[in-house]
Amino acid sequence: MINTRCSDEVRDTLAAGGAVVAMESTIYSNLGLPAPANAEALDRCIAAIRDSGAVPAVTAVLDGEVRVGLDPSEHDRILGSARKAAERDVPVAVAQRWEFGATTVSGSVAIAAAAGIAVFATGGLGGVHRGAELTGDVSADLDALASHRVVSVSAGAKAFLDLPRTLEYMETAGVPVLGWQHDWFPAFYTRSSGLPVAHRVEAADEVARVFANLTRPDSGLLVTVPIPEADELDPAELDGILDDALAECERSGIVGAAITPFVLARIAAATDGRSIPANLALAENNAAVAAEIAGAIAAR
Repeated sequence: MINTRCSDEVRDTLAAGGAVVAMESTIYSNLGLPAPANAEALDRCIAAIRDSGAVPAVTAVLDGEVRVGLDPSEHDRILGSARKAAERDVPVAVAQRWEFGATTVSGSVAIAAAAGIAVFATGGLGGVHRGAELTGDVSADLDALASHRVVSVSAGAKAFLDLPRTLEYMETAGVPVLGWQHDWFPAFYTRSSGLPVAHRVEAADEVARVFANLTRPDSGLLVTVPIPEADELDPAELDGILDDALAECERSGIVGAAITPFVLARIAAATDGRSIPANLALAENNAAVAAEIAGAIAAR
């Protein structure tokens, strides 16, 4: 099991049965949003969680220690250079005493479960990559959702993934996918991928009841929250950008984990930076919804 060091605030809140929301750190590092947007994202997500009555708990590996909840004086440490720490990497990061391992979705979900935190907020999930029938490229995020009893809140999955197969994977793994006041699976920058979710929920208490009745003792669920309507990118424009970026990946031999940062950088360039405010808005919105759900779970 992962040994975690919780901040005093997180530890005391959990001991009192209060609401805590785990957060990844990759998005705030050099592996995620560019500066200064990464710092703005951190501030906005923390504020959204606190404004909704919950305690934020950023997860990271710092100096070989798994941390859950950071002091504001430590925030600058996670805004800079990092090594990506997915779930498989966390024990290595501890053993090798990485200075800063930025936790991905899978790493953060595993750490949240180990710390006893029921809710995790992120931007978008990884999933089944296009061409996975040949490459076997499936994000560890999906296995983490299926293996840890945590509610993950996201704006669906990245649009350049194979979204039908991503949903099929979660169905096979027994992970309920709930649409937050919405009938369609979001595609990160756009509100709908055109794929319906199996179940729609209207309120945090409804999610809490689903969570309390999960059929598998060690599996979680996914709550998909569409990007706010005012911040959505144009779906037709985005489709063209994605097609071009993925074709360039294929020509250049870009595969695996390198695809995500490459495609996101292409989207930012092709939209003249409009994708960055959209990313900030969806991350902040997800954090606020996650805090509502954490409060409803704590109140049960």
